[in-house]
Amino acid sequence: MYLLALDQGTTSSRAIIFSLSGTIVATGQVPIIQRYPEPGWVEQAPAEIWQTAWGSMTLALQSSGLEFKDITAIGIANQRETTLLWDRETGISVAPAIVWQCRRTAPRCQKLVDEGWEPLIRERTGLVLDAYFSATKLEWLLNLPGLRDRAQRGELCFGTVDAWLTYNLTGGKRHVTDVTNASRTLLYNIHRHAWDSDLLELFNIPPQILPEVVPSSGFIAMTDSRLTGTEVPITAMVGDQTAALFGQGCIYLGMAKNTYGTGAFLLMHTGTNPTPTLPGLLTTMAAQVGQETSYALEGSIFMAGAAIDWLKEPMGFILSAQDSEKVALSVEDVEDVYVVPAFVGLGSPYWDGFARGAVVGLSRNTGPAHIVRATLESIAYQTRDVLNLMTVSSGRQPTELRVDGGVTRNRFLMQFQSDILGVPVLRSHMTETTALGAAYLAGLGVGIWNSVDQVPDTCSTGDLFEPKMTRTVADQKYQRWQDAVARSRHWVQP
Repeated sequence: MYLLALDQGTTSSRAIIFSLSGTIVATGQVPIIQRYPEPGWVEQAPAEIWQTAWGSMTLALQSSGLEFKDITAIGIANQRETTLLWDRETGISVAPAIVWQCRRTAPRCQKLVDEGWEPLIRERTGLVLDAYFSATKLEWLLNLPGLRDRAQRGELCFGTVDAWLTYNLTGGKRHVTDVTNASRTLLYNIHRHAWDSDLLELFNIPPQILPEVVPSSGFIAMTDSRLTGTEVPITAMVGDQTAALFGQGCIYLGMAKNTYGTGAFLLMHTGTNPTPTLPGLLTTMAAQVGQETSYALEGSIFMAGAAIDWLKEPMGFILSAQDSEKVALSVEDVEDVYVVPAFVGLGSPYWDGFARGAVVGLSRNTGPAHIVRATLESIAYQTRDVLNLMTVSSGRQPTELRVDGGVTRNRFLMQFQSDILGVPVLRSHMTETTALGAAYLAGLGVGIWNSVDQVPDTCSTGDLFEPKMTRTVADQKYQRWQDAVARSRHWVQP
């Protein structure tokens, strides 16, 4: 028996086939292009999202020698908030996909904040009123010529990436999303577990374009046999970050993980009831398995791996992301240089869509290596920003931080992360925790396991980084980081 996880991310689509013990059998990966038509705008081609997803599945099966008939169930994990709109009958997209990083609707969000809408939105959705989420992206798309009329006639479908993939995998038979993705739209009431009519009216969204909301784990659909040769059950749909929370084994109250990908996403499990949060944090649905829904506190950091990519291109300070550690260690210290990678604004805990990147503390002695090291350190500082607030909000201090994602291969960064936080950082030997979480939820959904307690915890062992820096030094460095952040904020005029 094998489980296939489709992990559709911001920069690539990956399909990973797992055994029931959590061992990777085969992997297929296809990169996807991001487009930047204007400063702060980020788009992808919906057709390319689907084609790369399908291509990755094909590659994984070819690599393993398996066929779809050998797959027990499929689980989907996806980049969240990215917003798509397509023709209900033909399945052809009617506009580019607006990616989660896109800031084009920041002025609209600021206008709604000024009008006093944020407290209502925060109470019902657990989110802040920010361009990061799907609602204003969808509103923007519907304002394109002719699309609102078509939407009101029920001719269009809205969805995040999970809905788009399932629509295509089922030959257009199913238009569904799961609770974790629905809860990231600014349109879903996390207390009533339903689309919120007041918010739909606020954003002028016709309800007939919305997908049906289903649990994260359980029978969802069958693939179209004309596509896969046989019907394969799709039994899990889950946003990538909550998939990683599950894959990391953070299924108990107070456990926390950070996934370092294009951005970095820190989540803490908070149990089966939504937890009121301090400003700057999000309450999100972690998963719905059967009738039980779990929740998490979340902090979203927009630039992690993407900040390292910036060092490569356009800056030219490194030849590859792997070079960043060696270059950073070529100098003993940043010499009071701080990089704030607010290239598309700042996420948690600032939620400042008008911040922009800054490098402060330059001296005549500053060279590329200092900038590289300061950029890596910025990822750790942003994580402390979030974890500090999370600890206060929940009243719980995690005893460790479980980490995953490609950036965690950088040992310098992982050690600095532990030093700045003052807690151990556990890097699992299982690097594909997002896909693993989707696979395990698919296994639960098809009845391989009866409860989350029975799912193997393959991430409880790994490389442990423990604090070596004194708290005095760590706190001094962190205070200078906060000074640097203050200089980057509100740079763009609305």
